[in-house]
This record gives sequence, C-alpha cells and structure tokens, in this order.
Amino acid sequence: MSTVVPLRAAAYRAPRLALLGTGVVGSALVARYQRLQSGGLALPPLAWLANSRALHDCAGAPQRALEEANGAAARRDDLPPWAEAEALHPGDIVIDATASDAVAGWHAEWLSRGVHVVTANKLGAGSGWSRAQTIAQACAASGARYGDAATVGAGLPLLRSLRALVAGGDRIHRVEGVLSGSLAWLFNHYDGMRPFSGFVRQARQAGYTEPDPRTDLSGEDVRRKLLILARAAGLPLEQADVRVESLVPAELAALPPDSVDGALAQLDAPVAARFKEAYRNGGRLRFVGRFDRDRASVGLQVLPEDHPLCGGSGTDNRVAIYSDRYDEQPLVVQGPGAGAGITAAALLDDVLAIATAR
Repeated sequence: MSTVVPLRAAAYRAPRLALLGTGVVGSALVARYQRLQSGGLALPPLAWLANSRALHDCAGAPQRALEEANGAAARRDDLPPWAEAEALHPGDIVIDATASDAVAGWHAEWLSRGVHVVTANKLGAGSGWSRAQTIAQACAASGARYGDAATVGAGLPLLRSLRALVAGGDRIHRVEGVLSGSLAWLFNHYDGMRPFSGFVRQARQAGYTEPDPRTDLSGEDVRRKLLILARAAGLPLEQADVRVESLVPAELAALPPDSVDGALAQLDAPVAARFKEAYRNGGRLRFVGRFDRDRASVGLQVLPEDHPLCGGSGTDNRVAIYSDRYDEQPLVVQGPGAGAGITAAALLDDVLAIATAR
C-alpha cells in the first residue's frame, strides 16, 4: 500500500519525476505514463505525486498513489509549499499539472537549483514579465530545462516553430490565432438557435474548459497563451499590454464559483446578437488572440469564411505566423488544443526530451 513519506529524509535517487497536480490532467498523465512503461519505453521513475491536500510516494504503483491522493481521507496539515519542494535535487524533473499561481512561483527556484520543470501551468511564463524573465535567467544560469510545450496548443509544434524561426534570424511581424480549444469548440458548434450556455455546459462536462468556465470565457486563458507566444517571439509584453474583450458579463463575473452554473444564461443574449451580426455579414465568429510589434488583443471577431483562422473543427487551435519568411502567406499550425489526454501527452513528450538529452 502506498504511504505518505517524509521525502526530505529519503535517499536521493536521480533522475526522478515528481508530479504536482492530481486532477484531470495529472490523472491522464499517470495513465499515459503507465501505458508507455508497459510498452517498454524507458521513463524516469515517478517518485511521488502531490496535490494541495496530500503527498504520496508512488513506490512503483503511481495509479494507487493517485487514488489515495484524491481520496476523501487524503489530508496533511503541513502541505504545501509545494509539495516537499526541498526534496527535489539537480537533475530531477518536476511536472506542474496544476493551474496554481503558487506552484508557478516555484518554477524559477527549482530551475536555479538545476531541477528541470515541465509544465502545463501558464502562470509561469504567461503572467508577469518579471516572473518570465526570472524563469529564463534561471535556465540560463543553471542549464536546467523548461518544458512548456503544453502551455500553448497542448503540445502542437507551435512554440517550437516560433522559437526556431527567431533563432534562425527570421523577424516575426505578427501572430494571430484561435488559441483556446474550449472556445474553438464552442464557436465551431454554436448555431445561433440553441442557447450558448448549453454549449458551455457541454464543453465543461467534456473537460475542454477549466472547472470554472469563466477562466476561458473571460479571455484570461488566451491572454496568458498570447503572452507566452509574444515572449517567445522576442516581445517583452506585459499583461496590461494585451487588450482583452471578455465574454463574461459583469454580474456573472462577480458570482462565487458555486453559483456560476445557474447564471450561465446571462451569456445567451449577447452571444446570440454577435452571431446574428456575423451571419448577416457572411462571416464566422472566432475568439482570436493577436499581437504585432505595436499592439496585442484578445476577443471575439467576425472573420470572413476564407480567413486562415476559420479552418479546423472541434477543439482545434489554429495559429497563423507572419514573418519575413512567411510574409504574404502565413505559416499555419493547426491541431487539437484541448483535452486532458493530449495535454498529458505533451507533458510526457517534454519529460522524454529532457531525460534522453542527459
């Protein structure tokens, strides 16, 4: 049986994995980790996993540790900070599958100590500029790696492509894209006839939105992704530099999380009006993030049907990169951008890239 152990006292075994966050993404990661291991793929041992209530030594049985960490009896009075961070040693890999600002605040600390960080948490490089700078400086100083492919596009070759263009001397003119898989799904399915709130509930039940869908509908999730992309392109954007048009009415925004579902109908009339406007003009509604050298914005737009961002289906992200090399016709990256399974796969891809580079 898996037990909680005081990891500070445990003998050092390198390299090891520590998983922080045992929700839908963390659970999907454990399931994929075990499938890959059973298929013969060599992965570092998953030493422990933790959430805000519990920490469990995996002891070779990560699924059992996950179930115990998520069980009703899982409680420790001394957790976090995060969680047994002092037990991480140089060469270890910590996987941040949370959406916690507190956990993101540890990224630079771990990196400075030579601990690699693999993250789906956008609040590291996608929040304040000073935090993003500190993360980059910690990587440069220690040589530890920051695997962030899961933060934008759920592992699509988007950040990698953008960084490769910049490293090759290309100058990025602008980037625009449908960066939210949940909002892509919503506006690919919304037909103007049924209430928009019903589609929001469907997206949440499918795991496409955050548990509180206002995070997606407010544009905050897209702003964070846009900041990560802009910074990868060499632009030192701050959060306040991005103009955000939220879909969430002020009254709905002010409600506590447990009251949100009953008030989602407040979305219906405003979105229906925007849909009718788009339909009259022969266009389509898309929730778009965009930046160039002068400005950055996030919001709902009416686009012509032949626009590069109007392709795709389901939860597809679709991003157009305009640069010196791709001036008249953009480089377009497209693929599924939401779902616990593909996010977990992106996290483990980064883990493998780090582990095999040793």
